[in-house]
Amino acid sequence: MLGGAAGAVLLPNLAGAAGTLEPLKDIAARKGMRFGCAVGWHGGSSFAESDYGRLVARECGVIVSENGTKWPALQPQPGPHRFGAADEMVAWAKRSGMLVRGHNLIWQSRRWPPDWVNQYDFGASPAQAAERLMTEHIKAVCTHFGREMFSYDVVNEAVDPKTGELIGNVLSQKMGVIEQIDLAFVLARQYAPGAQLVYNDYMGPGAGSAKHRAGVLALLSALRARGTPVDALGLQSHIGDMLPHTATAAGSEWRKFLDQVTDMGFDLLITEFDVNDRKLPADISARDAGVAAIARDYLDLTLSYPRCRDFLLWGMADHVSWLQHWPDAVRTDGLPQRPTPYDSELRAKPLRDTIVQALKFMPPRANSAQGQLYRPADR
Repeated sequence: MLGGAAGAVLLPNLAGAAGTLEPLKDIAARKGMRFGCAVGWHGGSSFAESDYGRLVARECGVIVSENGTKWPALQPQPGPHRFGAADEMVAWAKRSGMLVRGHNLIWQSRRWPPDWVNQYDFGASPAQAAERLMTEHIKAVCTHFGREMFSYDVVNEAVDPKTGELIGNVLSQKMGVIEQIDLAFVLARQYAPGAQLVYNDYMGPGAGSAKHRAGVLALLSALRARGTPVDALGLQSHIGDMLPHTATAAGSEWRKFLDQVTDMGFDLLITEFDVNDRKLPADISARDAGVAAIARDYLDLTLSYPRCRDFLLWGMADHVSWLQHWPDAVRTDGLPQRPTPYDSELRAKPLRDTIVQALKFMPPRANSAQGQLYRPADR
């Protein structure tokens, strides 16, 4: 399935390359899937008119902002939200024929509310004050973007990967954790009634993720029992913590997990896919082949679920990947990571071919007919 040697294919002229490499979004759409990637929007024409921006527009039918639509970016200080940069990104997406996902309304980690929220004086009625803050934020974001955002990661990373327990933050300390998570989804449904509402997390197939998977299942079960309006589970899919020969061994546990999620009635999304090559050899050909092999194992299994209807990368080319700067992803040899389908010179790598093959051979998505793309309104 790797489809050839580990050499890269140079795309010197992206407009002219469309005839030689079919866009990934078109391959996915034939099976009823949306395909896209995250972008680190750096403002206006400097991104949109760059070679990388043109590559994203060519390959993707969906984009999501890496950080620009998170609460600290939109409201770094008390007062009105600052939507300027996010609006630029959305306008570019519309001009380019792309949909936009919202990421994220609430990042559950104690670290990631805006500083002013963490330092907020909740007064004599802390639960009511916390509810008001969260309501104002979610209402502001969802009403501002309206139908421009077809899908939201409503709550991000609410489960402690080491224990499987729910993570509290400054809001949940006042309201209760499950109550705060539930309210976030209720508010998102109220103010974005047509959007797909997603719980997003980074549990994976490996044995070291067993408690994380169990905690996510427990959370989803609790939310389902409460009647919380959650439509889907986002599988972040930052994979690569296992070598190819161990990925298959973890497959049965991953399949069991996905079975349990879909049996509860949830859809699936791959929301942040990349392959951490930290444990792979320095040699580029060997490393690219290893990345492709790890991806093949994961994608063949995960995309076999017709309820997995969206596939987003966390960056389309190596030089924009967050893994270049994440301390836990630094290679011992000091070499840059190669975790995406294109290298830093925008040359296609074996990982792209693996993605192509996975998309071509996956079953058609549920609710899709004759290649017609599934949309949330079809629910």
